[in-house]
Amino acid sequence: MLNRRILRIKAFKTLYGSVLSGNMSLAQAESQLEVSCEATRDLYIYMLGIVSPLTAIARDRIEAAKAKFNPTEEERNPNMKFVENSLATLLDEDVDFKKVFTKKKFGWQQYDLFLKKVMSSVVTKDYYAEYMASDERSLEQDCKLFTRIFEEEFVDSDELEAILEEKSLYWYEDLPYALTWCCKTFKSLAKGEGFSMPPLYQSELLTGEGVESDKYFVRKLLQSSYAGYEKYSALVADSVTGWEKDRLFSTDVVLIVMGLAEAANFPTIPVKVTINEYVEIAKHFGTPKSRSFVNGLLDKLVQSLTEDGQIVKEGKGLL
Repeated sequence: MLNRRILRIKAFKTLYGSVLSGNMSLAQAESQLEVSCEATRDLYIYMLGIVSPLTAIARDRIEAAKAKFNPTEEERNPNMKFVENSLATLLDEDVDFKKVFTKKKFGWQQYDLFLKKVMSSVVTKDYYAEYMASDERSLEQDCKLFTRIFEEEFVDSDELEAILEEKSLYWYEDLPYALTWCCKTFKSLAKGEGFSMPPLYQSELLTGEGVESDKYFVRKLLQSSYAGYEKYSALVADSVTGWEKDRLFSTDVVLIVMGLAEAANFPTIPVKVTINEYVEIAKHFGTPKSRSFVNGLLDKLVQSLTEDGQIVKEGKGLL
C-alpha cells in the first residue's frame, strides 16, 4: 500500500519530531514510525466505511419525504437507484471488510451532520443527476459514482479534515493517499474482485527477484538519519555562510540530512532519485525557497561525500 514517497515523508516527520523534542530515543522514533505507517491503512478502511452511512442518510431522507402530510408525486414515488446501490450492499455483506472495520472500532454515527451535508452537496451535482437519470443498474456504475463522490466531496473538505484530526494525529495529511486507495478498491470491486486487506508496504505486492523490502527501507532510512544527524547537520552548517544555529532545526536541514543518509546507506538507489525525492517533499513541507535550497545544497554535499569515498554506488549510472 505505502510507496516509497510516502514512506520517506513518514520517516521525515518522525525524524523532525525527534529533533524538535530533543529527547526521543531511536526506539521511540521507530515505534512512532510504525504507528504512522499503520495509520494510513486504518484511514483507508475508515473512509471505505462511509459508503453505507451515506446510503443510509439518503434512505432516511426518502422515508422522511414520504411521511410528509402532503408529499409530492416525486416524494411518493422516489428514484431508489442510489439508496439501492450495490456497492453499499457489497461492503455491508463482506465478512472480511466488516471484520476489520469492527475490530478497529470504527464508526460514522457521531458525524451524522457531516454525512447529511455531504449528501446535500452530492444531490446538487451534475454527476449525480446523470447517474440517477440512467436506467443502467450495475456495480460498475455504482463504483464510478462513489469514486466521483470521494474525489469531489472529500478532497479539501475542512469539516472532514477536522474530524480526522480529532480521531488521529496521523490522519490529517494522509487523506489524499487513502482516498486514492479507496478509488483503486472501487475499480477492483467493479471488476468482480472481492475486498482484501492491502499489504502495508507496496513492495509486498511485487514478486520476483530483486524486490527490495519497503519496510526494511524505511526503518533503515530512519535509523541512518537518526544516527547521522549531528554529522550531516554540521556539514550543512559549515556549507552555508552566515548560518543561524536555530535553523539547524528547520525542515530543510532534516530533509538534507535524510537525503545524505539515504545516499550513503542505499548503494542501489541512484543519487538523482534521492535528490529529486527530497526536493519534492520540500515543496510541501518547507518554505517557498526550500526547493532550491534543498536541491542545491544536497547536490553539493552528495558530490563532496562521493569524492571523499563516503558515498559509493553499486552499478553504472547511479551517481
